Amino acid sequence: MSAPCDANRLEVLRARRLRCCSIPGVPPAVTSRAKPRTCCHFRLGRSYRLHRPLRESYKVAVSKPSQPTQPTPKIAAQSSDELKKMLKGTGVRLGIPLLVIWIVVILIGHPIGLIVAGVLTLAGIGLVVWAVYYMNKSKKVAGILSSADISSAEGRKKAMEQLEPSAGKGDTAALFAKSQLLMHEDPRKALEVLEQINLDKVMAPIADEARGQRAMIHLLLGEIDRARTLVDGIDLTRHEQTKSRAALASVIAEAWARSGQAKKANETLDLFDPESGELDEVKPQLYRARAFAAAALSDTKRMKHALRKLKGINVQLLAGFVQKRVHPLLEKEARQMLMQSGAVPKKMVRQRM
Repeated sequence: MSAPCDANRLEVLRARRLRCCSIPGVPPAVTSRAKPRTCCHFRLGRSYRLHRPLRESYKVAVSKPSQPTQPTPKIAAQSSDELKKMLKGTGVRLGIPLLVIWIVVILIGHPIGLIVAGVLTLAGIGLVVWAVYYMNKSKKVAGILSSADISSAEGRKKAMEQLEPSAGKGDTAALFAKSQLLMHEDPRKALEVLEQINLDKVMAPIADEARGQRAMIHLLLGEIDRARTLVDGIDLTRHEQTKSRAALASVIAEAWARSGQAKKANETLDLFDPESGELDEVKPQLYRARAFAAAALSDTKRMKHALRKLKGINVQLLAGFVQKRVHPLLEKEARQMLMQSGAVPKKMVRQRM
């Protein structure tokens, strides 16, 4: 009677040991007998392990969990319609004063007045011609970007080859586009391209855009002091388009929030409604800046609201807060949301094999 009982007991222990030593997600049928190894039921004198190919693939799967990649942020580029509106506004602002000057000069009838009015008129015409030229170049660059597959490395390489002749000549539109493409691969190289724009020689609004994009990259790299120096030179009153002004304001506010001026950052961000349809393209940047400003002021409610909005847009945007030089409260909350969403798998403990 004792022999069958011992045999049954042995089978129970074997089944229990097999369940303990099996690997989650791998059926017991793929195991094979091997020499005794560390196990909670090692006293059976036998152990089971995975065949080598399966064991190696399991090691790779556990040791290399998928990591979220943060979408590349960017300053909102001006569309052709916006450029036309800007050109029209420039023409009106130049045309009305010139008309008044000519009326006054004609009434006075002095030759010197006529000469001055003529010089001012030529200068205004030159400015309009330059604006038209810049608009056409911007449309050409936008056409290159829209026709290229910037989601692939090959597509970005092809687009950069098309942009290189203009970028090599210092064309600001081409340099902006090239830096945008490089942001997908190496932010440092994108920064080097933007630094080729001479801020003292280009028009003030274009210089502000260059400062904003450079500051944004410095913020992504955790270089707060350099970003703050750049944003202090930006003047939002020089930008009439709401989207362009909101994009720059988001960068300025983030730099302020991360350098001790969170209250001022909040006041600036409150001027823009991220839910406005006009600001859909820059909504992620606005909520990102709001999260930094709220964390700096220990406003957890506003901070969590901004993070939830970012999560709703794209959960991978939260990865931008899981890095060095980010407020601990903000980093903790963003990490927790990432874990809950499944974008970052929970830490898995690999069994010894």
